[in-house]
Amino acid sequence: MDDWTLQFPGLSRLGSDLRKVLLTQSAVVSVPAGTVIFGPGKPPEHLLLLLDGRVRVQQTSDEGREIVLYRVAAGESCVMTTACLLAHEAYSAEGIAETDIRAAAIPRALFDDLASRSVDFRTFIFTAYARRMSDLFMVIEEIAFQRLDIRLAQKLIELARDTGQIRATHQQMAAELGTAREVISRQLGEFQRRGWIGQARGVIDLLDIAGIERLAAQDGSGSRP
Repeated sequence: MDDWTLQFPGLSRLGSDLRKVLLTQSAVVSVPAGTVIFGPGKPPEHLLLLLDGRVRVQQTSDEGREIVLYRVAAGESCVMTTACLLAHEAYSAEGIAETDIRAAAIPRALFDDLASRSVDFRTFIFTAYARRMSDLFMVIEEIAFQRLDIRLAQKLIELARDTGQIRATHQQMAAELGTAREVISRQLGEFQRRGWIGQARGVIDLLDIAGIERLAAQDGSGSRP
């Protein structure tokens, strides 16, 4: 049996008896890209610890506007799931597999048991929770105070991942930045006018990465364009 707990520093410090419990009472699951892993109104049955792949967690407003809250990568857990397990509440957001994923699924009963009797397990849970909450506060701060053109430049660089190309619609980019599609379309049009990007249906090509990086490096405070 592969010891997947070694991928998580907080779990690797557990005693051998508790690690054995995790390995024998949890299941390793595989989920294809595009799968909705959890959604609003559904209670969590497991804590998923991601071993491979990436999950996008997003929320939709009553008006239908989407915003990407954060992503979960290999070696991480989902703070939304943790919060719902601790509070015994249903999800208020949805998690979508952006790639094929493999994850360790810790059943709710085992989560409750280990959280109540293991200091090291509680430390693992709350350390991950605190780190992700800090990330969420940064998202709120960026939306509230940082100029959209700078945020968009930063997001283009992040999503291009050294390929120079992003496969995303204007609506998807709007969800990444927590704004309206029309605003993103207007700003991307300005970037295209400057010669920084080229656009086709569902594709954005970064033509002048240096120009985009100069904007991304600016102080993001101040009024929006």
